[in-house]
Amino acid sequence: MRTLLDATAVPADRGGVGRYVDELVPRLVDAGVSLVIAAQERDAELYGALVPGAEIVAVPSALERRAVRMAWEQTGLPNLVRSVRPDVVHSPHYTMPLAASSLGVPVVVTLHDATFFTTPELHLRSKAVFFRNAIRVAVRRAAALVVPSRATRDEVLREAGGDPARFHVAYHGVDAGRFHPVSEADRERVRSTLGIGSAAYVGFLGTLEPRKNVPALVRGWVEACAGSAEPPALVLAGGKGWDAGIDGAVAAVPSHLEVVRPGYLPLDDLPGFLAGAQVLAYPSLGEGFGLPVLEAMACGATVLTTRELSLPEVGGDAVAYCGTDDASIAGSLRRLLADAPERERLARAAAERAATFTWEAAAQAHVEAYEAARRR
Repeated sequence: MRTLLDATAVPADRGGVGRYVDELVPRLVDAGVSLVIAAQERDAELYGALVPGAEIVAVPSALERRAVRMAWEQTGLPNLVRSVRPDVVHSPHYTMPLAASSLGVPVVVTLHDATFFTTPELHLRSKAVFFRNAIRVAVRRAAALVVPSRATRDEVLREAGGDPARFHVAYHGVDAGRFHPVSEADRERVRSTLGIGSAAYVGFLGTLEPRKNVPALVRGWVEACAGSAEPPALVLAGGKGWDAGIDGAVAAVPSHLEVVRPGYLPLDDLPGFLAGAQVLAYPSLGEGFGLPVLEAMACGATVLTTRELSLPEVGGDAVAYCGTDDASIAGSLRRLLADAPERERLARAAAERAATFTWEAAAQAHVEAYEAARRR
């Protein structure tokens, strides 16, 4: 099956959509898909190395600007469809070329989450409006829709309607070659890089945006550490988002407690960071999947997260759960920090459960979506 995958929406920092596409494409080729990848000039060499059997079409660097990329999707991408003559077009980030169907080529669209409907206040207003409209268009016009969880499918159906038969759940996988339990030496190296030496820490990994509920985590951690003779540091790793409440929450932290904000961590440091945390806390208000939770589990971390949307589908009974408010986070965190045997039990269970999520299975679910789109 000849598939044109539009990877031009992948950001330079390899955020969520970048990680998804980067992991998926080599497995699609392994599954027998004949891929043509439209990619930003900066990514052409990367995809050429990831999938030597694929045809890479580099688009002009001007597409780095979102407005230019969106215009190209509606004009340049249909022209590319005419040239490539694929069996299917895959748009992996909400939006789609509206003219593709008029060319007789079915379009498959990936919808990563539905929080633009359910909790729009957690997004920039312009972003929430844009993606709500994009999801509605995809639901009406795409031949098949890929979603990363049953929760996302159910939320989209409830908020935007659509035909349930067109939805295909493709859970994300985890790269076991990168994310796995690591040695104490690797953990110590990352602690040294973070500047916290041998100190224990509670970790968080993700973009610092309102949906991640980081101010509540900061306040909950402060409460959990009250009266502790050796309180763990709090390490907030991830790109700077637009959560205006984080700075105020951090500023209110008592002086004897330490908050570390290292920004993005290199991929090679993530296993040591995740595995080295006493607890990896991810008190999100809602996720389409929750890849940081799965990757932490694969590293044998003790994970504390919420039961919002898809997160129980990922964590199952191998993680600890809390509510989204300060007090619930504090109580659950305090109990975990005081119970080493429970942390060890959860860490073992997490690594076992994470091994059941593979990118090969995700690729097979995508192939099934492509085949269904062709039949329609």
